[in-house]
Amino acid sequence: MRESSLTALHAQEIHTARLVLVPLKVEHADEMADVLADPALHTFIGGSPDDPQALRARYLRMTAGSPDPAVSWCNWVLRLRDEDCLAGTVQATVGPTADGSDRGGALVAEIAWVVGTPWQGRGIAAEAARGLVGWLAGQRAVRCVVAHVHPDHLASAAVATAAGLSPTDEWQDGEVKWQRTMER
Repeated sequence: MRESSLTALHAQEIHTARLVLVPLKVEHADEMADVLADPALHTFIGGSPDDPQALRARYLRMTAGSPDPAVSWCNWVLRLRDEDCLAGTVQATVGPTADGSDRGGALVAEIAWVVGTPWQGRGIAAEAARGLVGWLAGQRAVRCVVAHVHPDHLASAAVATAAGLSPTDEWQDGEVKWQRTMER
């Protein structure tokens, strides 16, 4: 068994100046269905908003965890402290490097974020992504953080930059790979 398969990560509460990143629960689905209801959120990611029942089913699958024991699915909802409401999500899929170069148990974390339309433009996604990357930096085995950003999605490029990621020359499914190597 590879060492990386022994390094399971579990989402923990993360606090930032304005947010609490709360580990995802199925019970978040009703409120999150409202947060994610704007079809414009799907401009770059495709699909359409889930109704509460579909979101509950998806959250049930997500909270059950990855079927691959070498991969951890860490998912959070973003709770705004002052407004005491949910405003979006962040996630990290953590596992061995895709090229198999995970010698010594080094892991890569692929991250993503989404903030509901009413809360956009306030720096919430950047704050959440910085909090997430800071938490990942504290996980000794995580050596690299990656995000894939559509080249026309300037707001997501700004979030990736704020989280310390830089664009690479690599593309996947029409998106630019952004990356940050953790210093150890």
